Amino acid sequence: MWRVVIDGHWILLGAHIDDFIIACANQPVLDAFRKRLLEAFEGTYEGPLEHYLRCEIARDTTTLSQKHYAEEILRSYRFWDMLPRNTPINLTLAFQKMTVTPTPNLTSTAAIVALLAALVTLSL
Repeated sequence: MWRVVIDGHWILLGAHIDDFIIACANQPVLDAFRKRLLEAFEGTYEGPLEHYLRCEIARDTTTLSQKHYAEEILRSYRFWDMLPRNTPINLTLAFQKMTVTPTPNLTSTAAIVALLAALVTLSL
């Protein structure tokens, strides 16, 4: 994260690999800074920020969301249309021993757990 003050206006520049976010409360100052930056370095302006680092950015509010990323994970493992379970479980249920032991797919289970854990960690 870098900060520069131009004509009394703060410009914040955040970078992640080859993606940059430029923020300023004054639109003309922001536009002039972006123009000078793109003249000095090779790059493109992709328009107003909508997604960054798998986070959805809502410009009219101060909302950051990872809904799109969570949906992508759940859809890729076919969990998107599943109904959530009630918790805690109903204690009046009678449990019975299964006659066949199910074999879980540990590869996909580990993958979805890891992806969702990363999502939760990034949200904190």
